[in-house]
Amino acid sequence: MKNILATLFFAGISAFAALAMAAPAQFHIGVVTGTVSQSEDDLRGAEKLIAKYGDVAHDGMIKHITYPDNFMTEMETTISQIAALADDPKMKAVIVNQGIPGTTEGFRRIREKRPDILLFCGEAHEDPGVIQSAADLAINADNIARGYLIIAAAKKLGATDFVHISFPRHMSYELLSRRRNIMEAACNDLGLKFHFETAPDPTSDVGVAGAQQFILEKVPAWLEKYGKQTAFFCTNDAHTEPLLKRIAESNGFFIEADLPSPLMGYPGALGIELADVSGNFPAIMKRVEEAVIAKGGKGRMGTWAFSYGYTNSLALGEYAKTLIEKGVDAKTFRRKFKLEELFAAYNNATPGSTWNGGFYRDIQTNIEKKNHVLVYQDLYMFGLGYQKMTDVKVPDKYFTIK
Repeated sequence: MKNILATLFFAGISAFAALAMAAPAQFHIGVVTGTVSQSEDDLRGAEKLIAKYGDVAHDGMIKHITYPDNFMTEMETTISQIAALADDPKMKAVIVNQGIPGTTEGFRRIREKRPDILLFCGEAHEDPGVIQSAADLAINADNIARGYLIIAAAKKLGATDFVHISFPRHMSYELLSRRRNIMEAACNDLGLKFHFETAPDPTSDVGVAGAQQFILEKVPAWLEKYGKQTAFFCTNDAHTEPLLKRIAESNGFFIEADLPSPLMGYPGALGIELADVSGNFPAIMKRVEEAVIAKGGKGRMGTWAFSYGYTNSLALGEYAKTLIEKGVDAKTFRRKFKLEELFAAYNNATPGSTWNGGFYRDIQTNIEKKNHVLVYQDLYMFGLGYQKMTDVKVPDKYFTIK
């Protein structure tokens, strides 16, 4: 008799749990990303949220939409898509990753309709002052701190020289130019020789193919010129793959990419097939690490273990969910925002890896903007593991270099 009652009791619990899981979500979170062709990692992060919390179309929590591939010429479409999320009465947060042009206006239109909705932007493309005017929270990669940390890591690994590869268009961008200057200052302070090399812009007449061929031909010459203990860095994604290919074959160091990810350059450079582990970053890392070590790159080549774009979508979604469940909305967010809680969400999204960063600091006024956070992830060197760069204190002087 007792066994029968116990069976009925647990069956009742199971039925109740199943019913609870089947109940419609109490609130919705909107996630806007690019398409697979434009920004696959961002989209995979949104898919991870859907896998955990369900799609709004099936009574779940997450409403995922993609902005147009030609977002610069279809800006009004992007703005309308973002703003339309506010029409859902259950919508409590909207995350746009990446924050392409039009994000600020989309946020402003949401704010007009629904002043309660949390508005988060991952990797803002618009000027800091612009996105700060509308977003409750904007995120960007911390290229200021990384300007020092990449050099510090190169020094730690035994590099004697550092080569920064770029071209005039990129050097006209304030943050990229500042990072280059910080890297040069860090080299001077830490005892490395800094070298600047110009490569063709992939958007110029030579195209991507010509720019990549230039890198393939020049890296051996640069290694001959500067020595085998030279670390290389490039500001353009198209340059990354041929740079990795030559470093794996020869010598030198590659600390991390401009926007680091195990997917950035490594699959193409080393011929790694990853279609069967798409979105599974621990599995991706394992396969890339095996390929790097097989090519002789152990201890010389690194990355962030989890894609930045993937983590922005996932971590900001999880963070928004936690806030909403605590009763925090856009009206109370700034008063209750805690930087450590944001970084906890990023750390939880990347098991084994850690994040650090701080508030964006206006270069003219030196005032911190409390709704704009710069982030970076720990460096993982293949064959060596994590380098604990998130524990390194970046000297204050580097944040004032223009």
